[in-house]
Amino acid sequence: MRIVLLGVPGSGKGTQTEAIVNRYCISTISTGDLLRAEVDAGTKLGQCAKPFIDTGNLVPFDIVLGVIENSLRKLSEASSKGFLIDGFPRDLPQAEALDKLLLRLDQPLDIVLFLDVDYEEIIKRLLIRGRNDDNEDTIRNRLQIFEDKTSPLISYYTKKGLLRKIKGTGDVTDISSHISRILDEVA
Repeated sequence: MRIVLLGVPGSGKGTQTEAIVNRYCISTISTGDLLRAEVDAGTKLGQCAKPFIDTGNLVPFDIVLGVIENSLRKLSEASSKGFLIDGFPRDLPQAEALDKLLLRLDQPLDIVLFLDVDYEEIIKRLLIRGRNDDNEDTIRNRLQIFEDKTSPLISYYTKKGLLRKIKGTGDVTDISSHISRILDEVA
């Protein structure tokens, strides 16, 4: 099973990723974790990414895509049952490039899950979370970036027949159960 999980920061992607990975015995592809592992291993991609990570800048797209490709190849060699990509793609060009990569690797997506949560609920959640960078202005800025860059992916994946919206509010167990019902159909 090959999954992309979309949602705004604070929508519960991390919680649901853990539940999905455990239930279906698939691997997580988290771009942040992969980039850090490449840097720690001293690979060529890691060396290219390190200056951006060290300065807090976004790692260029071609490096991120290379890291994802390396991870997918390793999973394929390990006869993995599938993967869940969290944190990627973030915009339409990245989605198109991911589709081309997955097609080339003969691993097309099975489903894209979108955790749909009202923005005012997200603001409440993130303010309660209480991280240093979680103030209302910063949160609203992140939500606007999501709206501008990532929300077009909803239409893109809907047109491809891959998107399933999940209401991301309410009891976490209920949300997980809803996701499981959807994924059981795919599995």
